[in-house]
Amino acid sequence: MKTSLKQNLAINFQPISQCVRVSFNYDVHFTRGLFKLDNSLLAQAIAADGHSAAKPVVAVIDGGLLQYQDKLLEKLLAYAQRYQDVFTLSSEPIIVPGGETVKNDSRFIEQIHQSINLGGLCRHSYVLAIGGGAVLDMAGYAATTAHRGIRLLRVPTTVLAQNDSGVGVKNGINAFGKKNFLGTFMPPYAVLNDFDFLTTLDDRDWRSGIAEAVKVALIKDRNFFDFIQTYAEKLANRDMDIMERLIYRCSQLHLEHIAGSGDPFEMGSSRPLDFGHWAAHKLEHLTNYSLRHGEAVAIGIALDSTYSYLTGQLLRSHWQQILTTLKILGFALYLPTLTEQLDRPDHPHCLFRGLTEFREHLGGELTITLLQGIGQGIEVHKVDLSLYRQAILMLQDWELSSVLSN
Repeated sequence: MKTSLKQNLAINFQPISQCVRVSFNYDVHFTRGLFKLDNSLLAQAIAADGHSAAKPVVAVIDGGLLQYQDKLLEKLLAYAQRYQDVFTLSSEPIIVPGGETVKNDSRFIEQIHQSINLGGLCRHSYVLAIGGGAVLDMAGYAATTAHRGIRLLRVPTTVLAQNDSGVGVKNGINAFGKKNFLGTFMPPYAVLNDFDFLTTLDDRDWRSGIAEAVKVALIKDRNFFDFIQTYAEKLANRDMDIMERLIYRCSQLHLEHIAGSGDPFEMGSSRPLDFGHWAAHKLEHLTNYSLRHGEAVAIGIALDSTYSYLTGQLLRSHWQQILTTLKILGFALYLPTLTEQLDRPDHPHCLFRGLTEFREHLGGELTITLLQGIGQGIEVHKVDLSLYRQAILMLQDWELSSVLSN
């Protein structure tokens, strides 16, 4: 009798397979005068959830922006008053520094969390982040780690944020000397691109974001690269109409990849949208972030394009087109930092250490994107450091010759 009972209790515990599918939907809007009282776009985005009660909002603003948009706080407060039936500001707007400074200090995360806590915000409330890509990254990380995720409204105010970082699904801050070591994948509730913010950018920030358009064109869209090449001088001279077209197409290509690549949260080892970024991330750190992200990306693009040429994958004429276009846009393609400690690949100040850190960030095997042609990216898992050294020296010569020719 006891033996029979034991046999009945000896259940075979098979694994229970679980599959969770979650759909994310968000709109990327394009407008002018976002905070004008007759522009209801922001209010409509908040009201789109269908609930009638006014939603509490914590606003986080890039302090660097206020130097050029001195009426922004006044406009935001007036806008909130005008649409108080839709949303209310739960506290005074939080002003944070712009640039990588805001991603290197966790106190800003704590400040936003405290405001969310004191304001009694819930997962149906909003964090409204207004600023450049670094501020959006930091505020997004704060929003997605409070209550496991408060709705994030992004208002990108730079070219780079409007066409790349601000329209994607990533949030993060820097830690341990590594770019975006801490972060989350969480799509925004909506993105509101206001082209008027671009009119007050300095030349470096205007130019910096163009690098991300060059990047996505080179790996995905030959016609888009032709457009950038054709209008490079106009872009360098701040032609707003051309810039708006560039931002729209660049945003479109990024969003298509995120939705259609099959790996929006980068669970694998591949990240083609980071073409040129393994070197860029390391250069930013090695220059103590004095180099803008887009400026570092331009050098990374030039380096990986040169390496692609040296490996025989990219035609010489295509390589020359890429470097010439980057120069016309106003980018430097070489810095002395590139050649420091090159014979010591594992030295923390060697550029090649960026390859290891890139692999660690993704996990799995090393995967970087190179070029088979303009508009044709290809993934590789091994690189030849001697050829990369040669590529760096070629960029040094190219930069020197361009300086002498001018």
